[in-house]
Amino acid sequence: MRFGLLGTGPWASMTHGPALAAHPGVEFAGVWGRRPEAAAEVAGAFGVRAYDDVEALIADVDAVAVALPPAFQAPLAVRAAKAGRHLLLDKPLAATVDDAHAVADAVTGSGVASVVFFTLRFDPASARWIDQQAATGDWYLGRADWYGSVFGDGASPFADSPWRREKGGLWDVGPHALSVLLPVLGDVTEVHSARGAGDTTHLTLRHESGASSTAVLTLTAPRAGAGVAIEFRGTHGVATYPEGVSGPATESFGHAIDTLIAAVAGGPNPCDARFGARVTEILAAAEAGLR
Repeated sequence: MRFGLLGTGPWASMTHGPALAAHPGVEFAGVWGRRPEAAAEVAGAFGVRAYDDVEALIADVDAVAVALPPAFQAPLAVRAAKAGRHLLLDKPLAATVDDAHAVADAVTGSGVASVVFFTLRFDPASARWIDQQAATGDWYLGRADWYGSVFGDGASPFADSPWRREKGGLWDVGPHALSVLLPVLGDVTEVHSARGAGDTTHLTLRHESGASSTAVLTLTAPRAGAGVAIEFRGTHGVATYPEGVSGPATESFGHAIDTLIAAVAGGPNPCDARFGARVTEILAAAEAGLR
């Protein structure tokens, strides 16, 4: 499958680009970015063409992988889908519910395949653990806490990200939490949110299974306090996400590429644009609760 990459930031150069270049089922065609000089730099690192015109790149490929802020990703994803290009998208799908629905509708209307890269859902060991908890069932409580240190002490390659500074942990790591909670506990029927220190958001959710869940989401944790904590409690006891089980993001992205290729041949994946739009709806409801 011939892929083009939209985006030139750290995530594009550290994860998307290497995974696309290494994948045996991919012809990595080129890179487009909002800054031509950055596109030239990233394209040069992988020996592919730098595109000045995004429409020219879309015309030249079968699929696009997008590593752009959500406000830019959504309209470009709509354009690519309407051109008949398959989509490998990043989370969050969009910055607004309307934009998220526009992407999902474009995918449905054009009949293209879509995958949204929720990292843990494509990491093999993490995905197995999530599937095991979903199959076990009978959970009455879950929690998924993401303590990021992007803006805490210590350097992060994402510290200069304007959209992360604006949206905070709710929108950046909130999708990770929801991508674990929803397949295990079911869709969300109630959303409650409260502010904590810095950008910290506390979520309390009710699920259609009757279970409830909580999430603490932040990008401003001190580095010594950073990490991920996930657990489910129910009639079978307590299931705790094992530390150190997940592999490198490039490997997970490679599996996301596999999933998109399979979806082209065999139908939709659970982490498609429609699921990405549902996650956006929940994030927007939480944000409204904070206001």
